[in-house]
Amino acid sequence: MSENFKNKIANLKKQYETLLQLPNFPELYTNGIITRYRHPVLTADHAPYFWKYDLNEATNPLLLERFGINGTFNAGAIKLNGKYLLMVRVEGKDRKSFFAVAESPNGTDQFRFWDYPVKMPGTPDDVNVYDMRLTLHEDGWIYGVFCTEKRDPAAPQTDQSSAIAQCGIARTKDLKTWQRLQDLRTNSPQQRNVVLHPEFVEGQYAFYTRPQDSFIQAGSGGGIGLGLTSSIEHSYIEKEVIIDPRRYHTIAELKNGLGPAPIKTPAGWLHLAHGVRSTAAGLRYTLYVFMTDLKNLTQVIHRPAGYLIAPEGTEYIGDVSNVVFSNGWIQDADGRVLIYYAAADAVMHVAETTIEKLLDYVMHTPQDSYYSAGQVGILNTIIDKNLKL
Repeated sequence: MSENFKNKIANLKKQYETLLQLPNFPELYTNGIITRYRHPVLTADHAPYFWKYDLNEATNPLLLERFGINGTFNAGAIKLNGKYLLMVRVEGKDRKSFFAVAESPNGTDQFRFWDYPVKMPGTPDDVNVYDMRLTLHEDGWIYGVFCTEKRDPAAPQTDQSSAIAQCGIARTKDLKTWQRLQDLRTNSPQQRNVVLHPEFVEGQYAFYTRPQDSFIQAGSGGGIGLGLTSSIEHSYIEKEVIIDPRRYHTIAELKNGLGPAPIKTPAGWLHLAHGVRSTAAGLRYTLYVFMTDLKNLTQVIHRPAGYLIAPEGTEYIGDVSNVVFSNGWIQDADGRVLIYYAAADAVMHVAETTIEKLLDYVMHTPQDSYYSAGQVGILNTIIDKNLKL
């Protein structure tokens, strides 16, 4: 190997290690509920240089990139053996997505990808796989529930974008060796944003679903549903009960879907979800929180109005602007909660909060009245109370 080629590789490695050691800092501004961090925790540049480049001078004498990475986003999350792990959707410049694990010692910076991406057992229908939710289930397995997508075979040859999405299921003990199970079967034409509940419900596995008529449009479907199946290896949901429907002139008027598996608290199950509305500039994705009853998962007992997280500043920059999306959060033993959210289908960010703050927020923030005069009445009540102090 020539000295010049060695120097080029050394420079690549130095730049890469400098990026991975970049400290992350909480932003000074906070709304009291969450604290954003200054830098993304993962970008395309965090993908290892030995993924992108052929480091053999004989076959790549100019040291050109051979495998391009377009984005790192929509990551599931879990804390395992004291490490914060993100199951990242890595998208190549060829538009194909795959899963890879990034590990951090503290959850807010120093995320480093494992040397190899996840070798997920596939099926002939897996043209593209993405957006994995991780659930440590009480049966002892870690489940990865993700979207598996293929071209719609009924679409004409002139249409090369129509797709069919379904829910893939796999399980593991260590995020390294995976057992692929049968895809979830439901009576809905399309399923994306499916999440496995961490506990048995009535002795069965419970899935949060999002029934849709087509790949993009909810049609007669939509809303966050709940369904039960007696088998995880051959899962079939006969009936989906909508627990959080779409509603006119809200942040979730077009469609919505659950993010990560819910967190159990003494007051109820905390849920993080995304809502989508249509604007003149295109679709807008934001994140919101609600709570369901501990025993009756179909009963929403608290639903604050509006969003918890919306795109800000540089979070608009990427492939799909005006989008934040989350399918991963981690609760620490001390009550700290790290919310991992993607921005613009390009990078991963983190926001920090606590169980105490989330419970206060979800239980005491007024619910949407669903009309303007009603919201003014809520606001005037707050103003009156404050001005009397």
